[in-house]
Amino acid sequence: MDERPNNAPNHCPGTQSEKAGKVSACAGCPNQSLCASGAAGGQDDAEMVRAKLSSVKNKIFVLSGKGGVGKSTFTSLLARALARRDPDKNVAILDIDICGPSIPRIMGTLNEQVHQSGSGWCPVYVEDNLCMMSIGYLLTSPEDAVIWRGPKKNNID
Repeated sequence: MDERPNNAPNHCPGTQSEKAGKVSACAGCPNQSLCASGAAGGQDDAEMVRAKLSSVKNKIFVLSGKGGVGKSTFTSLLARALARRDPDKNVAILDIDICGPSIPRIMGTLNEQVHQSGSGWCPVYVEDNLCMMSIGYLLTSPEDAVIWRGPKKNNID
């Protein structure tokens, strides 16, 4: 079954098509190079995440089964310390707390928004070498609740 990305143009041939990324309808599509390479058609989500993170040398996961223990505070302090320790290294925070994304508040970026580019979303930068992406940036207001039900919530791996 051919699948069309949500942001694909009207006459998109689909990611599984031999014409994916190669026909005139694909011109200007943010997925064109990915589709033309064949990578968009055959990867499952976990494989795609693994491929995109393969260039990241070090990954630190801060997690807990309990809320209110300071995960976001610790994460923000660790990220700032790592970014200041070596200005030539890039540091990023990925805040996937769907219950209460607090990284934007802690980092002083509550009113920032992510921007769409040809290769996906651009993270919010607080320093030249420190950026972050948070579900909080996708909400229209800091008071908005993240309401995901069924497959959207249950398929977050």
